[in-house]
Amino acid sequence: MMSVKKISEMTGISIRTLHYYDEIGLLKPTEISGSGYRFYDEAALERLQQILLFRELEFPLREIKKIMDSPDFDRSDAVERQIELLTLKKEHLENVILYARGIKFLGVKAVDFSVFDRRKINEYSREARKLWGNTDEFREYERKAENRTEQDEEKLSEETMKIFAEFGAMKNLPPESEEVQTQVKKLQDFMTENFFTFTPKILKAMGKMYSGGGDFTKNIDSVGGNGTAEFVTKAIDIYVGNDESNEN
Repeated sequence: MMSVKKISEMTGISIRTLHYYDEIGLLKPTEISGSGYRFYDEAALERLQQILLFRELEFPLREIKKIMDSPDFDRSDAVERQIELLTLKKEHLENVILYARGIKFLGVKAVDFSVFDRRKINEYSREARKLWGNTDEFREYERKAENRTEQDEEKLSEETMKIFAEFGAMKNLPPESEEVQTQVKKLQDFMTENFFTFTPKILKAMGKMYSGGGDFTKNIDSVGGNGTAEFVTKAIDIYVGNDESNEN
C-alpha cells in the first residue's frame, strides 16, 4: 500500500489533484485510514498508470473515466493504442524540431506558426527542448557547427538557397527524371555533410515543409520561381519512394 503523499512525490501529481481524482471517481483510494489518510494498492497504481498515459495524450478527465469504466475496456489494447498515439505525438514534435532547424538553414526570419497546433505550442516547446538535446541528430549538428563562424553560417545558407535555385531551373523537367533525382541526392548529401544525417524519413518530412506554405515556400520560390517548392517536394517523394523500393 502506498500513501497519497508518496504517490505525489513519485509522480509529480499534487496531493490536491489526487484528491480530486477521488472526488470524481476517477481514482479511488483502496482504503482510507481512521485519520483520513488515503492509501492505494497495486491495482490502483496500475489504474493510475493508465490515467497518466491518457493525460499525456491530453484526454479530458471525464473521457478517461468513461473509457476506463467501460465494461469493454481492455488494458492491453489501450496500451497499444496509447503507444500509437504517443508515437504520432513524438513524430509531430520531431517535425516541429525539423521545422526550427529548417528556419536556420534557409535563413527564414519569421516563424510560420502554422506547423504548430496553437493550443499546444507551450507544451510542444517544452517537450521539443527535451527531445532536441537527446537526439543523435542534434548531437551530430552540434559537432559540425562547433567551430563555425557567423560567416560560415551565412555561406551555408547561401549555398542551400543556391541548390533550390538550381531546382527552379529544372522545373520544365519531370520530377522523376535522372537530372532532378540527382539534384535531390545533392540536397540530401549537402544537408548531411553540413548539418546532420538526412535519412529518407527526415528528407521526406522536410520536403513536406518546403511546400507547406509560409516562409519555407516563399523563400524557396523567391530563388527558384513560383512552384519550385512544390516541385522539390514531388521530386523528394519520388526519390524517397525509390530508395525504399531498393531496400526491399
